[in-house]
Amino acid sequence: MTLAASLPQAGSGLGRAILIATLLAGTLDITDAVVTSLLTGRGPVRMLQTIASAILGKPALEGGLGTAALGLAIHFAIMAVMVTVFVLAAERLEPLRRQPILWGGLYGLALYGVMTWVVVPLRWPAAFGRLDALQTANQLFAHSLLVGVPIALVTAALLKATPR
Repeated sequence: MTLAASLPQAGSGLGRAILIATLLAGTLDITDAVVTSLLTGRGPVRMLQTIASAILGKPALEGGLGTAALGLAIHFAIMAVMVTVFVLAAERLEPLRRQPILWGGLYGLALYGVMTWVVVPLRWPAAFGRLDALQTANQLFAHSLLVGVPIALVTAALLKATPR
C-alpha cells in the first residue's frame, strides 16, 4: 500500500494535498508546542492565547478558552499558508516531489528562518532573540522534521498519485 492510498479521501489534487498536509503538520507542530509549554510551565492555554495576541493584542492573554481556540485557529491558518506555498511550488518543481525528505527538511529550515527573523520580530519584538540553545534546537527540529518533512511527504505522495 502506498502513502497516497493510505491517506483519507478528501477532495482531489492540490486541495487534498493542502488539506491533509495542513492537518498533519499543524497537528505535529502544535503538539510539540503543547509539550514544550507544559515542560516550561507556561501551559498550552497561555501558549495558544499568545498566538491569538497577534491579532487581539494583550487582551488575548486574559480571554480564557475562547482566545486559546482563536490561537489554535490562527496556528492552522498560518500552517495552511505554509503548506500551500510548498504544494504550489512542488506542483511546478519535480525535485521537490522526487526528494521530499531533503526538500521538506530544507523548507522547514526556511520556515524557521521566516518565523524567527521576520514574524516574531514584527509581531512580538520583545521576544526576539530570547530563545536559548535548547529552545532553538527544538524549533529547528519542529520546523524541519515535524513541519517541512511531513508537508513534503504528503505532497509528494498525493501529487505523484494525481493524474496531470
